[in-house]
Amino acid sequence: MIELKGSEKLQVLKKADLQINTGLNALDPVLSWFAQLYDPTIPTSVWIRCQLALAEGFTNAVRHAHEGKRPDLPVDIEVAVRSESVEIKIWDWGATFDLEQKIKDMSEKIDPEASGGRGLKLMKDIADSLSYTRTADGRNCLSIVKNYTPISQMDDEEDILQLPEELSG
Repeated sequence: MIELKGSEKLQVLKKADLQINTGLNALDPVLSWFAQLYDPTIPTSVWIRCQLALAEGFTNAVRHAHEGKRPDLPVDIEVAVRSESVEIKIWDWGATFDLEQKIKDMSEKIDPEASGGRGLKLMKDIADSLSYTRTADGRNCLSIVKNYTPISQMDDEEDILQLPEELSG
């Protein structure tokens, strides 16, 4: 895990929390909520990566952490848009696991034909910091931090034309 020292000192431009019931049908409302937090100083390619990481993290919480649990079990999400980073936190009520080991194990046996199984590695590739920790209240917190260099609107027009590395496989 890469730890970013001092990110808590960056100016918070926007911050919001969302609590939503378990269910993949909630992904669209989650992404709509996230879209409202966009700041024009964030390069579009960075924002798209953050959106993808959020979608993967939320989907994993629903499909894996909350599998077989009651449908009204909440997933809590917090996003802090800072002057040079986007921080996404997703809390679930599932069993804890070693994120780094799971990613390592998955990297050794990824099936390119499978419809899933790449979300954790994708989040690791996107994030500058990725962690999964147990909290005192018995939940798990997936923390995703993506750093960026603030841009002007003119810079963003060039940025959007570049396909993110994660997607240009």
